[in-house]
Amino acid sequence: MQGFYSKLDSSPSSSPLLGVGLGGDGAPVPLSLAVEAEKAQALLQTFSSASLLASAGLGMFCVVADHALQLPLIQHHLWMRAALDNATHGLVGLWSWAVVIGLRKKSDVYEVLLAGLLASIIDLDHFYMAGSLSLKAAVSLPQRPPLHCSSLIPVLCLSLRFLMWMGRLKDAWCSLPWMLFISMATHHIRDAVRHGLWVCPFGNTAPLPYWLYVSTTATLPHLCSVLMYLTGTRDVISTKHGVAIDV
Repeated sequence: MQGFYSKLDSSPSSSPLLGVGLGGDGAPVPLSLAVEAEKAQALLQTFSSASLLASAGLGMFCVVADHALQLPLIQHHLWMRAALDNATHGLVGLWSWAVVIGLRKKSDVYEVLLAGLLASIIDLDHFYMAGSLSLKAAVSLPQRPPLHCSSLIPVLCLSLRFLMWMGRLKDAWCSLPWMLFISMATHHIRDAVRHGLWVCPFGNTAPLPYWLYVSTTATLPHLCSVLMYLTGTRDVISTKHGVAIDV
């Protein structure tokens, strides 16, 4: 398969010209079987000890950050409270995407930073809704701003995927809709502890129990990884660019 790079293919016992590799006992293994074996390994690594530890750390960070935001010093300063709350949104989004893709090369760091930025800039719609740069006005809105509607998440992600298909963007960008999903979903789930989820046109749900927020945030990257595997996103990246994505 021209252009395909695999950890299995790079071993001395494989031959890209013949399309076969050698098993541990020297018997030939079809390349397609080797590819399927690597896919299965990548899926299993989604629940590796390292990724589970990273997810547990994410859940602990959520608890520590939320408790820190309740300190009187922070609560009495509106700008400080808003800045730290938004920074927490960004760090949760950043951390979640890092769990999804892992950090193997320099470009992964850029992806993770972009995910954090996307999770943070969602709150700019507060100022848009207020029609002012006043922070007091932005946090005192009579209703929730548009980007906080959870029904928009699948709409925006699928629209982005469609636009990428129409524009025939490179396969290197195929994970971008999933990054947007993680960034928006983590933001909305964290806000849902206070306000519930705004599901248009049905209205708001009840506020999420705190334990549900933490556990959902910690498990969401694994759900995203599995969905990326089932929809073939991981296969596209591995096949086209020789990158085995796992966490």
